Amino acid sequence: MIDLDGLKEIWQTIARNKTRSLLTAFGVFWGIFILVVLSSVGNGFENGLMRQIEGFSLNTGFIFTEQTTEPYKGYQKGRYWSMDMNDLEAIKDAFPEIVAISPEASLYSSDENNVVFGSKSGSYTVKGLMPEYNQIDRCKIVMGRFVNETDIAEKRKVCLIGERVYEEMMGKNVEPIGKMIKVNGIYFEIVGVIRPYNSHTQVNGEASKSVILPFTTMQQVFGLGDKINFFLYTARDDASVSSMEEDIKTLLKLRHDIAPNDKEAVSAYNVEEEFNIFKALFKGIHILIWIVGLGTLMSGIIGVSNIMLVTVKERTREIGVRRALGAKPKAILTQVMSESLLLTILAGLVGLCFGVLVMAVVGLIVASNPSETTMFQDPNMNLGEAIVAIIIVIVSGLLAGLLPALRAIQIKAIDAIREE
Repeated sequence: MIDLDGLKEIWQTIARNKTRSLLTAFGVFWGIFILVVLSSVGNGFENGLMRQIEGFSLNTGFIFTEQTTEPYKGYQKGRYWSMDMNDLEAIKDAFPEIVAISPEASLYSSDENNVVFGSKSGSYTVKGLMPEYNQIDRCKIVMGRFVNETDIAEKRKVCLIGERVYEEMMGKNVEPIGKMIKVNGIYFEIVGVIRPYNSHTQVNGEASKSVILPFTTMQQVFGLGDKINFFLYTARDDASVSSMEEDIKTLLKLRHDIAPNDKEAVSAYNVEEEFNIFKALFKGIHILIWIVGLGTLMSGIIGVSNIMLVTVKERTREIGVRRALGAKPKAILTQVMSESLLLTILAGLVGLCFGVLVMAVVGLIVASNPSETTMFQDPNMNLGEAIVAIIIVIVSGLLAGLLPALRAIQIKAIDAIREE
């Protein structure tokens, strides 16, 4: 049960010198407030980074073909080579942890206005993709649908257009689905309008400024053959793209008679490595934030401990009389540590709540001025960090009162007489 009389006595002791108690509590308040603000700011920048790569699978890799740099099996160095769809099937069979794989072909035209609709024309990126691509670099389907397996199998002359293409070529009041648009002199039926989740993760051009064709259709219509020079893949969350990257390179070298020691012929890049660098960076930032915040808090805790020592000195007569009346050391110890704990917890909770309130206001200001380029989003201290902060305050309050409490139990009844 809660000892209400004991709490009342503790509160009266703290309130006996209001100015001193407030100034002492301010050190703890300020330490927790700074910790909340710094932690929230760090989380805000981390959230901003994650917002920039929203929609893009982080467990993703890219493979490119390059010139060989080593002679091998009768081939001279400097040979240009290409992959094909059989290579992708072989990779899927060899690496079951890959959940999506898609080649990508980009069409380059000497005509600046390569896309035409009615009397309007414009210059846009033209890409050939497989349906699995939307599992790797996801797009928002504004209207219609994405490329599907039937489009691939039947090599349909259909296309998706980016939202910017739609707005610039047709205007927002025109229904685009089913309309015909000319791409590099050939007509395609529009089956969807897309936009990227953000404009910061883009492969070979931004999706909103692109025209997307089924990969097989692009191969046939524009005479690209079965050659693939670039593909993307993404693996399960429990698999590591970094660990399988070299094995994929080895498989491709074996299938295309490339020297095993040729490090330039197959080029690779994976998002996982970059993301791990950012994770390590933010981990270091959070550690630094907690060191600074805890350092500020400790200065407040030391202030509490010093004031409690002064308070014990001033109450020598009171404590001595209590000892003379039979108060046990445990009761004196509990009394002093409870005063320190209550003062610290109250100051810490007020600092925590005020810090959360301030950062909530900052978050509202940021949210009211949205921008795709901002690197600061949703600044807040998460629940786990708040719980840790409260635990630190409690432990600190106990430690702050420990030395004064030990000093208090050393006071004897005779000391009260001397004080008299």
